Amino acid sequence: MDEIYGVFAQESRENLTEMEAGLLRMEQGDHDAETINAIFRAAHTIKGGSGVVELHHVEKFTHTLENLLDKLRNGEIEVSSDLITALLKGCDHLNALLVLVEAGNLEPDPVLDEAGVGVAEMLKTFVGGSGSSSDAPKSQKLTETPGGEVHRDGTNVATGDCWHISVRFHEHVLTMGMDPLAFLRYLLNLGEIAHMATVADKMPPADEMNPEACYLGFEISLRSHATKEAIEDVFKFCRDDCDLHILPPNSKLEDYLHLIESLPEESLRLGEILVRSGALTKEELDEGLRRQNAASRLSVGTDIPAPQLGEILVDKKMVQPEIVEAAAAKQKQVAEKKTAEARLIRVQADKLDQLIDLVGELVIAGASANLLAQKSGQGTLVEATSVLSRLVENIRDSALQLRMVQIGETFNKFNRVVRDVSKELGKDIDLIISGAETELDKSVVEKIGDPLMHLVRNALDHGIEPAEVRAANGKPVKGRVELNAFHDSGSIVIEVVDDGGGLKADKIQAKAIEKGIIQPGQTLSEQEIVNLIFEAGFSTMEKVSNLSGRGVGMDVVRRNIQALRGQVDVKTEVGVGSRFVIRLPLTLAIIDGFLTSVGDYSYVIPLDSVVECLELRDDATRGHMLNLRGEVLPFIRLREFFDVEGAPPTRENVVVISAAGRKAGIVVDQLLGEFQTVIKPLGSLFKHLRGIGGSTILGSGEVALILDVQALTQLASQTEERRHPIAHGAPALEAR
Repeated sequence: MDEIYGVFAQESRENLTEMEAGLLRMEQGDHDAETINAIFRAAHTIKGGSGVVELHHVEKFTHTLENLLDKLRNGEIEVSSDLITALLKGCDHLNALLVLVEAGNLEPDPVLDEAGVGVAEMLKTFVGGSGSSSDAPKSQKLTETPGGEVHRDGTNVATGDCWHISVRFHEHVLTMGMDPLAFLRYLLNLGEIAHMATVADKMPPADEMNPEACYLGFEISLRSHATKEAIEDVFKFCRDDCDLHILPPNSKLEDYLHLIESLPEESLRLGEILVRSGALTKEELDEGLRRQNAASRLSVGTDIPAPQLGEILVDKKMVQPEIVEAAAAKQKQVAEKKTAEARLIRVQADKLDQLIDLVGELVIAGASANLLAQKSGQGTLVEATSVLSRLVENIRDSALQLRMVQIGETFNKFNRVVRDVSKELGKDIDLIISGAETELDKSVVEKIGDPLMHLVRNALDHGIEPAEVRAANGKPVKGRVELNAFHDSGSIVIEVVDDGGGLKADKIQAKAIEKGIIQPGQTLSEQEIVNLIFEAGFSTMEKVSNLSGRGVGMDVVRRNIQALRGQVDVKTEVGVGSRFVIRLPLTLAIIDGFLTSVGDYSYVIPLDSVVECLELRDDATRGHMLNLRGEVLPFIRLREFFDVEGAPPTRENVVVISAAGRKAGIVVDQLLGEFQTVIKPLGSLFKHLRGIGGSTILGSGEVALILDVQALTQLASQTEERRHPIAHGAPALEAR
């Protein structure tokens, strides 16, 4: 049973996310009928699921929410900011109920129930404010004008958007004691007959007429809010003694199309879809099926295909062709979704992690087998291990792809954050999302949520100025926050951008001196001053609020991102805005590496960061910089950086790396080629080491260190800034 509730909670959360996203789109001006239909379907699915698993307190609250959404869908109430706020609070309460379910608490919580009563009462105030149209008066007199128009006494009625009723009474209806005119009078209980034409096409010559037979039919235009089933019930007692066809008005046609689209995702037959939407009555469906069966029997043994039910219903004018097409499309959509769902299987995350660990061990074992084969010198064994290595690489890529998810789901959660915080701050702010389809490792997605939350809330509070300040500075009153994601050099880049006032270096420096973070008179570059916002305890806010000002947040952002082997940078311009750039690895488990060595030690460089490899020549270097075909390239000697003992070889090599748009060189002794790397995290004892991102195990069983390309590039660039550039006349290196 626990698994059932877990699946229910997970699916309900997905529907809840869809509801919130739809409500926020509606508040921003999305008046598409499909949007509200999608919201209603999500609520209906949650209510149905809670009933199935017998969580009746969840079902009861969702029913209240569904009632309000139904009124909204039918156009009985208008969209407003207060209405959206109430619906979002309803979503919040549903989320709180689901949290309890996930925790294994299946009984109603008294405190939460009390809060739910308040939310439900708020929702009911919107439902109670809507009125419904009253029924037409019951006592009416039927009068037919010479032109065939029928109206209530004293009222002129024009033919408009009406139901069309076509009825042909059988000849024996009078002998059965039934008066056709009585049925027509009874129609006036449902509305107004805007037009009626008498059809006498079956009338025989006078000498052949039977005075007890009925030869008349009627074409009627009825203006009414009644359902098709209610209109058909008028002719209930003579249903077998007449040919009746009822077609809805044009305005009703659109309603049926929406109702069909909003039906739950169930496997239904065409006739069942039409009946559920109200476009077809049960009697009409039965008659259509009888005609289909009769036609099918006649087509046996012939080349004539049996007619489809939809064709029969349209031919007999029981329903419009557009409605049949919509029902067929709905049927196809459900079938395709069921087929797609049949190809999906939910897997627990820990099982997936275990698979990745096993694949990592397989990679190490494969590298070891390949090394032994190379040492043996046997060609067939080398060929066999190379095939094995290729298969292992494919297995590795496929296994890692299982963990890749789109970041869009994380981004979409911030629509609600921006809405609520901007209202709290009294600011008008838009959130613009791009790159939502960008994929990265699921474990990275889970851990990046909190840092992104800090950055977005700081952009709303610190970055975006009040409306009057923006107007005075000639900027649009509405602020803008952007969330962007894209791939770059084997990493994923996430940007949080705002068009606010930017970061003021002088204010940051003064605050840092006040907090004792830096000393008065200390010389720092403008970028170094801006980076002080990531120091613990730093804040430029004068007042503490529930959003910011306590000096916690930005240091947590940097620490959490660095724990993911990533880095965060900030670029800012006063009066224009700020751009926070987060760079993260695509995966935390296995990467393609480039193996190098310095002395007796091995180092792995992430292959996606490698640009090219060069031979280091003394005549092309000056200090810690070299001339790369006219481009100044700072470099770091790993032998010096890690204090590797021994003299360097006569021939050294440079691996040109790139990170965050910067290039740098890493000087090593030997280049050993590509290498599949299983990343093993370093212990807390080594967390202070700069330039090291992790470790791995070679095929020989030795441990190799994985270089932190971003940190080394930054260190090399800082070295370049403190030195003079290379003279233009220095000879250039040639790529190997």
